[in-house]
Amino acid sequence: MIINQFLEYLQYERSYSTHTVLSYRNDLSQFVEFIRLEQGEFILGKIDSDIIRLWIVALMEQKRSTTTVKRKLSALKSFYRFLLKRGIVTKNPIINIAGPKSGKEIPSFVKESEMDFLLEKSSEDTNFESLRDNAIMHLFYATGIRRAELLNLKDSDVDFFTSVIKVTGKRNKQRIIPLGEEIKQLLLNYLEERDVRIGVGDGHLFVKSDGEALYPMLVHRIVSERLSITNISKKSPHVLRHTFATSMLNNGAQLNAVKELLGHSSLASTEVYTHTSFEELKRSYNSAHPRAIHFKKGG
Repeated sequence: MIINQFLEYLQYERSYSTHTVLSYRNDLSQFVEFIRLEQGEFILGKIDSDIIRLWIVALMEQKRSTTTVKRKLSALKSFYRFLLKRGIVTKNPIINIAGPKSGKEIPSFVKESEMDFLLEKSSEDTNFESLRDNAIMHLFYATGIRRAELLNLKDSDVDFFTSVIKVTGKRNKQRIIPLGEEIKQLLLNYLEERDVRIGVGDGHLFVKSDGEALYPMLVHRIVSERLSITNISKKSPHVLRHTFATSMLNNGAQLNAVKELLGHSSLASTEVYTHTSFEELKRSYNSAHPRAIHFKKGG
């Protein structure tokens, strides 16, 4: 079996200790067993990032320590590097998967179903402030930008032709974030009402009804009031940033892509959201999958 070839490679070509080789053998054997239980057979070509995430969830359900889970994940990463080097596989499904981090609080986020309901409900009114606040909520959720970044947005930062927005983050570092059709239309509706009622003003994208720029506590109040219909305890613009990142990861986005969209300087800052995606994945799995009882009993 290919795993035996890998273990021989570690022992004879890389001079790994007997203890380390045995640990790798145990970790990979457990992974193979999990794949066989879930997919019926162990075929490398059928293994993707989703099934690897489920394996991590299973380990967490079994109350394995974060150190143990990270070690098993490290063994699997080494195995796939070997497979790629030997040309046995052409894709690495584990390359952007990070293990759980210890000692960090899991960020609060709004469930996708609640966000859908909230955003649909907030679209009912069409006066100036409602159009503005609705656009703000959608923009936070669609882009993951920080409150300070939203406050600093200018009309010139939005390019409706290329469907992107230019955001200036910490240390004046700029990044470009794509805009979907829905948020583009909401911004256009808001700008049309703003320009008729107030005029362009000093170039700030979002303004008060008197034309002055928004201030931090007003944005916080707007978001907090809109989030009041959800079950989340923390209600702030940063929660919508967490919600954006969690939704992206739960829907298949690569960790590096989310890192760039959020404007994080290091991947470590983004990895905290893998906690959240694993927790969401566990909840979905345990409520919907017929084999959830297997996880709950610890296998």
